[in-house]
Amino acid sequence: MEATKEATHAKYSRILLKLSGEALGGSSGVGISPEAVKNMAEEIKEVRELGVQVVVVVGGGNIYRGLSGSEKGIERATGDYMGMLATVINALALQDALEKMQVATRVQTAITMAQVAETFIRRRAVRHLEKGRVVIFGGGTGNPYFSTDTAAALRANEIGAEVILKATKVDGIYDSDPKKNPKAKKFSNITYLEALQKQLKVMDATAFSLCMDNKMPIVVFNLFEPRNLKRVVMGEKVGTTVTA
Repeated sequence: MEATKEATHAKYSRILLKLSGEALGGSSGVGISPEAVKNMAEEIKEVRELGVQVVVVVGGGNIYRGLSGSEKGIERATGDYMGMLATVINALALQDALEKMQVATRVQTAITMAQVAETFIRRRAVRHLEKGRVVIFGGGTGNPYFSTDTAAALRANEIGAEVILKATKVDGIYDSDPKKNPKAKKFSNITYLEALQKQLKVMDATAFSLCMDNKMPIVVFNLFEPRNLKRVVMGEKVGTTVTA
């Protein structure tokens, strides 16, 4: 009963969390860091206990990135499929960490691999959410030439999420790189149009267009700050919000 009571105070009832593969790699951003995965799972569990329905789209850059592979001679489509398989590895790692914390979790993939995970079916994903399970989407969109940002935008709209929470290593969107420019200005709120005009790289163009066309709000925030995910879900001013 307590979880339901708290959920009435949460700003969102269904969220899509976009995690980069590098986030699962810990400080090095490479491979899978058990500690980093455990920390992510704890953040997700805390939000799930508020009664919020959670969907996760995870990248694969900590294991393999198709675009960089194509620059080294691997055929682009092949490299992208390799990258998609890397996202499934990350999804399984996160599922394992969540289930060790007694959080019911399902992995759905855009590429059929029945022995490993469910194939993405929109109605089934929504049903899992309604039953209180965390759903992790692996395999991107299932198509080469599309990023996991685009997969996040696509899935968020398909399953009726209220917001995309894009977890990064910085605490929002700046007018220039805050690591290079100490005077960089941070935006607390920005419109899609302003982000495009200022050429701020919130997401890649395809993902951003999908969000803009469907008025899907995006919150860019620092996941490495403890309890930040919960603060965003509770409606606190964290990171940068991109809206119409």
